[in-house]
Amino acid sequence: MNRMSDSDMLLQAVQAMDGMYNREIRMLATPFKSPGYHTTLRQVETVHPTRETVQYALALLDTELPEYERRAFDILETIVSLQDTNPDQATFGIWPWFYEEPLSRMSPPDWNWADFIGKNLVLAALRHGRRFPEALRQSVRQSVFCACDAIMKRNVGPHYTNIAVMGAFVTLLAGELYGRRDYERYGLNRLNGIVEFTRKLGSFQEYNSPTYTIVAVLELSKLKTETRNEQAKAWCDELLDRAWKMIADHFHAGTKQWVGPHSRSYSTMLSDRTKAFLQVATDGQLLYFPWDRLPYEGEWFKSGVRCPSSYLRCFTGRMEKSLTQCYFRDESGEEKKWATTFMTSDYALGTFSREIMWNQATCLLAYVRNGGGTTYMRLRALHDGYDFCSAVFTAAQYREQVLFGVSFLTNGGDTHPALDRIDGTVEASDIRLRLEIGGNLNNVNAVSAGDRAAFALDGLNVQVATLFAAFDDGTDRERWEWEIGRKDEVCFADLVIYSGDKKTIDFRSMREAVFLFSMALGEKASRFEAVVEHDSERVRATGDLGERPPLTLILPRKPQTL
Repeated sequence: MNRMSDSDMLLQAVQAMDGMYNREIRMLATPFKSPGYHTTLRQVETVHPTRETVQYALALLDTELPEYERRAFDILETIVSLQDTNPDQATFGIWPWFYEEPLSRMSPPDWNWADFIGKNLVLAALRHGRRFPEALRQSVRQSVFCACDAIMKRNVGPHYTNIAVMGAFVTLLAGELYGRRDYERYGLNRLNGIVEFTRKLGSFQEYNSPTYTIVAVLELSKLKTETRNEQAKAWCDELLDRAWKMIADHFHAGTKQWVGPHSRSYSTMLSDRTKAFLQVATDGQLLYFPWDRLPYEGEWFKSGVRCPSSYLRCFTGRMEKSLTQCYFRDESGEEKKWATTFMTSDYALGTFSREIMWNQATCLLAYVRNGGGTTYMRLRALHDGYDFCSAVFTAAQYREQVLFGVSFLTNGGDTHPALDRIDGTVEASDIRLRLEIGGNLNNVNAVSAGDRAAFALDGLNVQVATLFAAFDDGTDRERWEWEIGRKDEVCFADLVIYSGDKKTIDFRSMREAVFLFSMALGEKASRFEAVVEHDSERVRATGDLGERPPLTLILPRKPQTL
């Protein structure tokens, strides 16, 4: 069918949420979900989230329908009441995630909520403040001020891409709307800082994130649309071009996936939300849904989001492509991290040169066209079934061939990089490395031959070889072997590091804890060979690339300190 108007899609989205509205609490009721940190809620079926609720309120107002006005006002009154407005509190200016869990019970509270809630309040006031009752107009104004003060006090750097952009959005627009020159100056300076940082780095440090690149695109587009400042509009244009180029460069037309590696991702396959966003932004050039069934989101309305025409061909053209990009550089410029992606018409493979293996980072990720669907392969390090942040991935990639390894930190995170740091030890009943295969599992076969695992993904051969394995935890092992299994709609090849009774694993006392592997896809899968050399400090793998200089990877044998 023909493209629906944005107004019709907005109304359809609002009507889909109407049944979730709780009139007593004056918030949306949604199924509980959590990434496993910040919230202490467990085994809860339904919650009333602040973020989704304030987005709903703005969408109600954006319909311009009188019958929705009172509900929107009720919601805004509730949202404002949940903010910490005490400047003596550490949580001043922010909101809890859920009505059911006040800030005092969160572990820890999420300071990003000053940005996530604040941006919706300032937009509601900017677009519809003239319709507010006087008391609500003043309370929203004061709430936005508190959010701006919290954002300025926290003052995140430009490396935190999506929050840096969002904070600039809230403060700059609040400054313009309410005549607060201090907020306006701060917002402009922060936006300029993001521009200068990305110019120097050549990329966003939140590199190639399907989740947060879209947040950046959305907020930059809205800021460009709403601000009166011409310099801010120009800076938004520059950052938007960089963001859309990153998206277009990593879109694989053969699988219709946004390929890796991803610095921050919440689902390996594209979510319906991301698909819908790309369809709207490309005006249907990339088509995932019939327009009348597209899961439209209210915050896209009047956002001005459009993919530049110069990048549209990247979403449909199938070509071989190699990309290498620096996405992190320390202050001295000596330490750098690189992302590498290789694509053919049938598959894509991406790796980071060095990254922690937390649940949002896809450090080694392949997508393969499999019949009418897509199969993915992803490497994970699991501590009792959850991605282990103190495992460190390191790789050297050339096209479809990779040397990669996993080493460990003594003081990294457990489930989150910063919120639950380990102090040298973890309690564990299971630690393993997993090559996870998901998506379309038709025409997928996996076999283990001791230190090698071989996969056939709809005719594409993939081979992984263990080059070196050591984990000095006191467990006797005769050999390291890949184990093939299938569970919960994924199949996998696991290299089990430890499995048994719960025990304390002390990384500080280990003489060695390191794993090295080779991996190759396609015709070269069985021909990519590597040799290993090691001394008491390091392990070195060298992979033969034929006529080209060899790939080399060096890892420490002992766990390291951050």
